[in-house]
Amino acid sequence: MLVSAGLEPHTASAMEDAMTLTPEDIGAVLGPTDETLVNDLIQTGATREELAEAWAWVNSDEALLNEGRRPPSGRVAQLIEIIAVDEDEEF
Repeated sequence: MLVSAGLEPHTASAMEDAMTLTPEDIGAVLGPTDETLVNDLIQTGATREELAEAWAWVNSDEALLNEGRRPPSGRVAQLIEIIAVDEDEEF
């Protein structure tokens, strides 16, 4: 492991932990949400960037498809499913 300029080495898990969603990240992207949704989203292990992408797909999937973007897969698709189910339950 390389250490330069007095910086502490980072393990892969420490870097992953720093990138995973927090309740604050979720609130910043989705606005106010219930605790169950927050927990479901955090359990995916997704990042804030993945959540932002999922939120964009939930709110404008046709526009993104018209731009030629491929439908999401992996964690982004998982996040979309969680968010969409939550929105359906609100009505």
